[in-house]
Amino acid sequence: MNIKGLDYNTEREKLILPEYGREVQQMVDIAVNLPTKEERQRCAETIVRVMERMLPQNRNNADYKCKLWDHLAIISDFKLDIDYPYDVSKAKEISEKPKPLAYPMTKIKVRHYGHLLFESFELLKKMEPGKERDELARLTAEQMKHNLGQWSHGANNYDKVVDDIARFTDGIIQLDPRELQNARFNLPQPQQKSGGGSKGKRRRQNH
Repeated sequence: MNIKGLDYNTEREKLILPEYGREVQQMVDIAVNLPTKEERQRCAETIVRVMERMLPQNRNNADYKCKLWDHLAIISDFKLDIDYPYDVSKAKEISEKPKPLAYPMTKIKVRHYGHLLFESFELLKKMEPGKERDELARLTAEQMKHNLGQWSHGANNYDKVVDDIARFTDGIIQLDPRELQNARFNLPQPQQKSGGGSKGKRRRQNH
């Protein structure tokens, strides 16, 4: 539905710095196209004062004024030909988007186990039999069960965990699901807040 004089933000040009709003963007566009440098300079100084009033909470920052002029340069796409009171050459670094980080493991056989559990599988395959490997195997199995529960893959029994850990360790780790169900894992418990109970204990000790 097209209504004359009515437009939507989705149909408008994307804002470079949305925190300053479309009005500031339009003022900057006008400043860029002014015919003389004197006019552009006066307009730019007025725009910076408007920007300053829009974000008064940042006035206590030491480089606040410099950032405003940096932002002005960014909004203008560095096309505003004026005498900047600060060096805005580093503003281009602010405007550049960071490169996406490479995922540490591009191919994971089973996503719900994740990269770290597959590292544990590889470590288990290289470890010598003994208490240390047994403990890591039990902790790995418990984390596998937790992950399966989060992804709703039927994790309330250890049979799948036992099958999967054997599969991903090339049959080296063979666990008993009954032993896993009865095992007690020494996981850190949340600390209780100190309150009246601790004071009461001190009073009883004093008595």
